[in-house]
Order: sequence, then structure tokens, then C-alpha cells
Amino acid sequence: MASPTRILWIAILASFVSFLDGTIVNVALPAIDRELGGGLSTQQWVVDGYLITLGALMLLAGSVSDAFGRALVLRIGLVGFGIASVAIALAPDPLILIIARLVQGAAGAFLVPSSLALITSAFSGAARAKAIGTWTSFTTGAMVVGPLIGGVLVDLASWRFAFLINVIPIAVTLWLVRRVKDPERRPDARIDIIGALMCTLGLGGIVYALIEEPRFGWQHPAILVTGVGGALIFVLFLLRQRTVRSPILPLGLFRVRNFWTGNVATMFVYAALSLNGFVLAIYLQEGAGLSATLAGLASLPVTILMILLSSRVGALAGRWGARGFMTVGPLVMAVGSAMLLLVGSPFDYWWQVLPGMVVFGLGLTITVSPLTSTILGAIGPEQSGIASAVNNAVSRVAGLIAVAMIGSAIGGSLDLDGFHRSCLIVSALLAAGGVVSWLGIRDAQRREPVEP
Repeated sequence: MASPTRILWIAILASFVSFLDGTIVNVALPAIDRELGGGLSTQQWVVDGYLITLGALMLLAGSVSDAFGRALVLRIGLVGFGIASVAIALAPDPLILIIARLVQGAAGAFLVPSSLALITSAFSGAARAKAIGTWTSFTTGAMVVGPLIGGVLVDLASWRFAFLINVIPIAVTLWLVRRVKDPERRPDARIDIIGALMCTLGLGGIVYALIEEPRFGWQHPAILVTGVGGALIFVLFLLRQRTVRSPILPLGLFRVRNFWTGNVATMFVYAALSLNGFVLAIYLQEGAGLSATLAGLASLPVTILMILLSSRVGALAGRWGARGFMTVGPLVMAVGSAMLLLVGSPFDYWWQVLPGMVVFGLGLTITVSPLTSTILGAIGPEQSGIASAVNNAVSRVAGLIAVAMIGSAIGGSLDLDGFHRSCLIVSALLAAGGVVSWLGIRDAQRREPVEP
């Protein structure tokens, strides 16, 4: 049987590749556009293609994890992710690249819920809060350090190597997980495959309409059909989850106050995070004229703060309660985003970007670990896989919709005015996350098993 320390490192490494790839692509987008073409629309699809299947299938993966075993699901996800990463690196055109990103997101969906479920099974009490804090520092650090790694690889080699780098942590994790044994499969285990397809098609239709609307307009038949059709399918998916025998989204979970409130806060915070990363990486290169490496370095202060402080913040939240952290953190991040309004011409990173990034990073560090611990702590360990999956799906879906809408929000052009509008949108989303946490979160809530 694997030790808790080994379990923690497996969880960190398995999630690391999924989080890393969610952001490493941002700084590579201008290089991808120069080589393969497609403009802003293709850049949005490269990001959102990954997030669609990641967010939609994460619910399915959480159910599979609880029913068939966390280690098995991790192995499936790791192998699939590695194969898709190689396919992306070899993509000859935008279509193949986007298809490979869809596959990669599907594989990534099997990594994060299983990782967190392993932690909740191996740790308890204050040790669990600290372990989740450690997991958070590395995985969220991967989200932030991704642009730096991508930038270096883009400038020194090719954007294609930014995806091949995944093979290394995948190989190490597969070696570590070989000694992890799953409990026997539940004899009554059932998986709602139809629900998973409905969720994916619904989200796909909505996101297609949002991304392509600036090019075609809302009156275009394709936009109307996919947008309205996607929304209708997603509503039918939710209705199905109320009656199906083994739902991939147990709506009963949302009767737990800290769970549903924490997920609403997650929706606002992660929509802002995804939008901030997407816009900043592109504007610093195409608007401010920085190299890919320098654009990636812009987020380094956030990474350093996350690595140094997340574990400590997780431990403090476990002792004092998460409500204050989840309120103050997003508000501090909102201030940091608003400080990016200083960006202008002539451009100066040290005075216009660095102060805002330091404040943003401090707020992110205060927020993420308590947010994760609160949501998982609200639900009993027997449902930890699906609880983690729901939370991560909410964060990814929020991010993909935010990125999909950016073209309409900024008028289709990421110039200086568009960048400033994006900063204000990010700041407003973060402030909303802080207010929701203050009004809704209750400290020291007892974990509850919940009927579907």
C-alpha cells in the first residue's frame, strides 16, 4: 500500500500536467497563429477546445473514479493525455490541432478529480487541509508558471515543444502509481454515458456561438442554431440528472450550503483567472511587443507567492475557517487586476504590470487553498471524487465561457482599450466572488453524505 506522502506526490504530478497545459498554451498562441493561421477565433478555439471536454467530461470522470477506482482512472487519463500531447505537437493545421486539444481535454478530465479523491482518502482533519494546500501550491503554480515555460520553449525552440514537455511528468506519475491499489469495484456501479454526451454537446454549442458571434453576428443561422440548441441540450442534461439512476452531476450535492456557495464563488474566480491569463499573455506579445519568454515571466511573481504561501494558508484556513480567506482573497485579486489599468504607451513592465501582478498573486494565494478545502470538506469522503469533479468542472466551464465571450466584450480586437476593458471585467468577476463567499460560506460546517 502506498504511503500518504507518495499519494500526495501522485496527486500533485497527475494534476500538474492538466493545470500546466491549461495555461502553457496562452503564451504560445501568437506563435501558433503565425505558423498555422486562423486569427483570434482559432486562438480562442485552441484554448476552449481543451476546456470544453475537460469541463464536460470531468463530471463523468468523477463518477467513474468513485465507482471503479481512483488509480485506474488516473492511469487512463495519463496515457490518453500523453498520446494527445504528441498529436498536438505534430499538428499540421488548425483543425487537427483543435481536435487533438479536444482529446487532450477529455484525458485531462480523468486526472484532477481522481487526484483530489486520493488525497481525501489518504488524509483527514488538519492534515487533509494542509495536504490540499500543498497540492494547491503546486497545481495552481503550474497554471501560473505555464506561460513562462511556454514562452521559453517558443523563443528557444518551437511552440510544439510546449506540449511535448508533458511526457516527462506523465512518465514519472505512471511509475509512482503502479503501487497504488484500488478497492474492489462496486457491484452496483453505473455510469451515465448519455448524460456525459449531452453535457459535452450542450457546452460545445454554447461556446461555438460565443466564439464565432463576432465574425457572423447573432442573426446568422449557424450561430442561432448552435447557441440555442446547445443551451436547450444543456437544460435537458440538467433535467436528466434529476431522474437518472446514476447521475454524473448529483444535484443533491447543491443542497449543502458550503458546497453550492463555494461553487458559485469558484465560477466567478476561475472565469476571471482564465480571462486574465488569456488576455495578458496575448496582449504583452502582440500589443506591448514582448517576446514569449518575457510575457511568460510577467506571471512569475504570482508563481513564487503561490509556491511559498499556499500550504501555510491552507493550514491557517483549516484552523481559523475559510470564510475570511475566501472573501479577502478575491477582493485583493480584484485590486491587482484593476492596477493593470496602468498599462499604457510607452509600455513599462516594472511600473505598469509588476505591482498589479504581485497584488494579484497575493490574493490568489489567499483564495485557492481555502476554497478547495471548503468545498471538499462540505461533502463526505465517499463522494469526494464527484464533489471534486463538480468543482473542477465549474471552474473549467466558467473559464471557457469567459474566454469565448471575450471577442464580443472587447469588440473583436485586443488593443490597449480592449485590454483595459478586460481588466475591468476580471476585476468585477473577482469582486463578485468575494461578496458571494462572505454572504454564503459558513465555517466549521459538518461534512454530509448526500443523496443524488
